[in-house]
Amino acid sequence: MGGTITALVAQKRNKERVNVYIDGEFAFGLALIEAAKLHKGQHLSDEEIERLKALDEVERAHERALHFLSYRPRSSEEVRRRLREKGFSDEAVEAVIERLERVGLLNDEAFARFWVENRENFSPRSMRALRYELRQKGVPEPVIESALAEMDEEDAAYRAAKARLRRYQDADERTFRKRLGDYLLRRGFSYGVVRDVLDRLWVEVSTHATEDDENLNFGMD
Repeated sequence: MGGTITALVAQKRNKERVNVYIDGEFAFGLALIEAAKLHKGQHLSDEEIERLKALDEVERAHERALHFLSYRPRSSEEVRRRLREKGFSDEAVEAVIERLERVGLLNDEAFARFWVENRENFSPRSMRALRYELRQKGVPEPVIESALAEMDEEDAAYRAAKARLRRYQDADERTFRKRLGDYLLRRGFSYGVVRDVLDRLWVEVSTHATEDDENLNFGMD
């Protein structure tokens, strides 16, 4: 069976891809680099056609994965899920995952470190919350534990609260503790950590307020 290539036509929307026609009918698309190995009048067996289609599926999945990775680093499982959602076969997906891991574009250890560091710098959360997020992204448990091994949870809670402090620094102690404490609890910090951080911050806020009052009185004298 099989058939004869009757035309190789560059795609209008993507000049890096070529449409392959067999016996006058569109058969499949190929990346230009692969299509360059073919020629008009060449006979392709059914097996060769299936091989080229499978090869092209891997290339299309690879391009889709690179696009997905262009926004931010991803875990291997995130990329795997996305490609499956787009309808690629398990064989093509696993081939792409292996290819990306081999060149270092997918690395769960590096991804987990990136995720933890990014959260700590811009949106501090509890160890429990970070563990949950990484699990949701399919990061293996040993990798998660390694990424969280050196995390100082009380320091993370303190920085999270400090970033929010301006909203409550003029509140009375009860309101201060309630609102800022609820905020930290929503980020997954334990009651013990929240209590210690609030104690520390209330002392800082109170001391600062006292110093401001003393400076004001000194100026009036």
